[in-house]
Amino acid sequence: MIKFLDLHKINNRFNDKFKDAFSKSLEDSRFILGNNVSKFENEFAAYCGTKYCVGTANGLDALTLILKGYVQLGELKKGDKVIVPANTFIATILSVLHADLVPVLVEPNPETYNLSTVEVRDNLNDEVKAIIMVHLYGQLADVEGLKQLANEYNLILIEDAAQAHGAIANSKNQKQNSKAQTQNTNCDGSISTSTSTSCSFRAGNLSHAAAFSFYPSKNLGALGDGGAITTNDSELFETVNLLRNYGSKVKYKNEIIGYNSRLDDMQAAFLSIKLKSLDKDNQRRREIAKAYLDGINNSKLKMPIYNGSQNHVFYAFVVEVNDREGFTKFLNLNNIEWLIHYPIPPHKQQALKAFLHFSLPLTEKIHKRIISLPISPVMTNKEVQTVIDVLNTY
Repeated sequence: MIKFLDLHKINNRFNDKFKDAFSKSLEDSRFILGNNVSKFENEFAAYCGTKYCVGTANGLDALTLILKGYVQLGELKKGDKVIVPANTFIATILSVLHADLVPVLVEPNPETYNLSTVEVRDNLNDEVKAIIMVHLYGQLADVEGLKQLANEYNLILIEDAAQAHGAIANSKNQKQNSKAQTQNTNCDGSISTSTSTSCSFRAGNLSHAAAFSFYPSKNLGALGDGGAITTNDSELFETVNLLRNYGSKVKYKNEIIGYNSRLDDMQAAFLSIKLKSLDKDNQRRREIAKAYLDGINNSKLKMPIYNGSQNHVFYAFVVEVNDREGFTKFLNLNNIEWLIHYPIPPHKQQALKAFLHFSLPLTEKIHKRIISLPISPVMTNKEVQTVIDVLNTY
């Protein structure tokens, strides 16, 4: 059986270091917002190229607290509209609802599955105050196009980077959106007013603020749940720091109405260990994706678009097929595990029945056709070739 994602094999590589980290944490006994959390926050901010990182309990909370933070700061208010992809995981939309904002579901680009800048522009009006761009399946959204729209219409731009840890946008003049003034972000995450920069920008440093998930299946996955916010905005940083911890800087002194959403100290220790291997693991995922793209030659499968750059970290390798039920039976017979990201579009979920009337034909078509193939940094070349050979016989 070729596993879709062998988490035991992925994490077993770090087994000794995990045990050592556990022993040190047990000895230290600072289990809530201890040294491991601050250490990982500093490391992950430096990795993404941002000035700040705030660890949260999970990815949904990270995205929700960003929006709540902007409400607390007066940048957003109850009832403001936020553009989100219609074909995202439901958490993106839930975060908007949890913040008492109104999601506007927008159709994707059919080639990349990410937000269509054309569709976003068509849905803009005076009530829209923010855009959440999801880097779906590990591929960066149209960052430049969406930044341009955000600047033009004075919108807050947020990344849902839950699937894109380490993805890199390579271009010049990657401007850091600021509602206050035009600024650029230097390669080290510091802010300057220079009119041009020339360096690589990672997911997490491509917008006003970004949310990450460290769910175990992610490219950077914990051994439980976890999340983080990255930003260069000092006011937002201070606000979400308060929000995640009961609205408190000093114990028993509560400045604002907050929540309990803190990255677990033990998970932070594990994430620090795994962060060192993230770029190598992402590169292995790209190698497998390229092997699939070069080796699979079957007109019944629509393959993903990939330009060979580092803008994709292949959290998932997603193909489209007309007869998905027949295809999954074929994979099962050939001992190849698979997954569907995601079988039901959000607006068709019972939880979001208020959105059932939305006309989103492309989103519905995609959700009926997509299926994810095995891809992980611990797959062997033999397993990759087996997948290729089997799919060429479908």
